[in-house]
Amino acid sequence: MTRIAIVGVAGRMGRTLVNAVQQDPQASLAGGSVEPGSSLVGADLGELAGLGKLGVTAVDSLAAIVDDFDVLIDFTAPRVTLANLAFCAEHGKRLVVGTTGLDDDELAQLDAYGNRVPFVFAPNMSVGVNLTLKLLQTAAKALGDEGYDIEVVEAHHRHKVDAPSGTALKMGEVVAESLGRTLKEHGVFERVGQCGPRTDKEIGFATLRAGDIVGEHTVMFATEGERIEITHKASSRMTFAKGAVRAARWVAERPAGRYDMQDVLGLAD
Repeated sequence: MTRIAIVGVAGRMGRTLVNAVQQDPQASLAGGSVEPGSSLVGADLGELAGLGKLGVTAVDSLAAIVDDFDVLIDFTAPRVTLANLAFCAEHGKRLVVGTTGLDDDELAQLDAYGNRVPFVFAPNMSVGVNLTLKLLQTAAKALGDEGYDIEVVEAHHRHKVDAPSGTALKMGEVVAESLGRTLKEHGVFERVGQCGPRTDKEIGFATLRAGDIVGEHTVMFATEGERIEITHKASSRMTFAKGAVRAARWVAERPAGRYDMQDVLGLAD
């Protein structure tokens, strides 16, 4: 039985994670944190998640539950995640990170923990999305540089703070790597005004933010005469939460290292 703690249990994703842990017979809810000073300190996590009393209460410091959990799940913000990585490394805990929006410096800091703590880092924990990444790799290799224009279109709810989404960037990276390109050189993230015709090797990104869209991603390979679209649509955050709990169970048995959902699902090359 993997004992799991959750960061940010007051938020929508945190509450969904509480539900996902409770649904998994191989996992147990060991604790959850809220922001320091929150009025929800001491609240029952089950009541926060609409499940009724579970007998596990919210804390405002991981130190308060350090002896209670094996794996921490973190879907928060870059600075919070890096602080939690340092905590887990110091106390011999494992981590599952679904945080997006990390810049190059923050990603380098995250990578540095790979030899100190076992953790899974993925912009999207959905099993379906990670299967989609494998399909994109296959499609890109098959189509190669045979005149196909590549565009990534993503849509999320109006409250999402980073763009393009981490999942869209990962999809673009998978396609770029399969074609021997990089997003730094070939990614196009803005087209405004007289931007001219697209180049042969660019990988374009378009972002939509509206309403309560959970997450939709399409990668288009288009040429004269045909268009191939590979799409994933999420209708519930539960798909991400269940993937995160699955990752937590998996990483509980792994040595120090940075892993992703491709490793968890056995899809890594």
